[in-house]
Amino acid sequence: MAHTFTTSNFQETVLNSDKPVLVDFWAEWCGPCRMIGPVVEELANEFEGKAVIGKLNVDENPDISANYGVRSIPTLLVFKGGEVVDRIVGAVPKNMIASKIENQL
Repeated sequence: MAHTFTTSNFQETVLNSDKPVLVDFWAEWCGPCRMIGPVVEELANEFEGKAVIGKLNVDENPDISANYGVRSIPTLLVFKGGEVVDRIVGAVPKNMIASKIENQL
């Protein structure tokens, strides 16, 4: 199951993670976000134990979105060692997202 990232747990679960982390920046009203939501859930199950995968609601956590320059959603950021190592903007196929995660394992 995908994690839910928030302002209060971002430092611990994303930046301090010893595994690669995929953060899906999304919002309830965003159609393309809803399209890739199930894909993010599938990837969370497939990469369980190898990577941390979850979602961050931009409406509820605008400070983190602004901090990472997220201007359009969905935006998926891949973190490793607390740093952004890859970025995907827009709804893309599952295999493209998976390969970005695999590159960091």
